Amino acid sequence: MRYLALFLLVPWLLVLGWAYWAYPKSLPRTRARRTFDVAALLLAAFATVQCANSAFDTATVPAAGEFGPASGAIWQQVLPALYGYGACVVVLVLALIVRQLVWRPHAR
Repeated sequence: MRYLALFLLVPWLLVLGWAYWAYPKSLPRTRARRTFDVAALLLAAFATVQCANSAFDTATVPAAGEFGPASGAIWQQVLPALYGYGACVVVLVLALIVRQLVWRPHAR
């Protein structure tokens, strides 16, 4: 159950990764840029898994009360999904900014 939240997020994370890889088309596609893009996507994937794992470990499941099991147990899946998604977006946004600064066409 540890990776259920990530498994459900994978399609959307793949769309985000594809969008990062494909756009913007105005920047030159050099070997250095592609290496940077691959490194950024790998770092985003690593950060996603690590943040989701730490969120799964820190999410507390409430004990069952006198009226049955508590409904708060869903947070053990929601919290890792939120942390994983946030980590992926943060890494990709930072990579977009760095990529734009490094590979944008310079005015002469």
